[in-house]
Amino acid sequence: MDSMSIRFRFAAFVIFSLTILPTRTFCQSDHADAVQELFAAANHERASQGLPALKLDAALTRAAEQHAERMAREHALSHQFPDEPDLATRLAHADARFTSAAENIAYGQSAAVIQESWMKSPPHRANLLDKDSDSIGIAVSESGEVLFAVEDFSHAVPSLTIDDQEKQVGMLLLNAELRLLDEHNDARRACAQPRGFTAKHQPLAIVRYETTDLGSFPDILVSKIQSGRYHSAAVGACASLDSPFSMFRVAVLLY
Repeated sequence: MDSMSIRFRFAAFVIFSLTILPTRTFCQSDHADAVQELFAAANHERASQGLPALKLDAALTRAAEQHAERMAREHALSHQFPDEPDLATRLAHADARFTSAAENIAYGQSAAVIQESWMKSPPHRANLLDKDSDSIGIAVSESGEVLFAVEDFSHAVPSLTIDDQEKQVGMLLLNAELRLLDEHNDARRACAQPRGFTAKHQPLAIVRYETTDLGSFPDILVSKIQSGRYHSAAVGACASLDSPFSMFRVAVLLY
């Protein structure tokens, strides 16, 4: 069998490849059963290393299915065919939200053979046992007597409305003993502007940041709050910059 893996960390990626001679026996199995076998095997390996189980993600699964079907049609292994987007963009097009992504692909004559080869290959094993990944999508497609398999991994980001994002940051501001002002419109305008800001109620300072975790502040905002100069704040969220990687974009106005 042959297999390949790819890993994206924001803008950087590395491609690895492995070639193993195919066996001469073929085990016909239902695609759904093969997917379940690979999913169970992945989490079995993670459990053996004390790692949390991966969650089966619908968006990642859609992306994996499309790619597995394409490889089966082409009867070839590739992370990116000539007219195809890269991994991160493929996942985003399937509505996945993530801060990191990785992919294992392979063809072989059974799910068991594919799983065994992945675990014997350091880069594929690293994808399966990555402690930062929490979600997976798996697909298997068939061409002749060969199964083409795809595993897409990610660290998922929750899908939150602008209001939900602002509420989470607002609670942190309240916990920091700042009075929360109802200046959402100004804060949202400040969020959408890369720099500068003019308002009727001009803030003393503006902190704009992007984050994957709304549960904490960046150091620069922590420093300003701890300075004691500010007693009130307003928070606004806006759409993140155009990137397949999912980030929350926030502006905090300090008064």
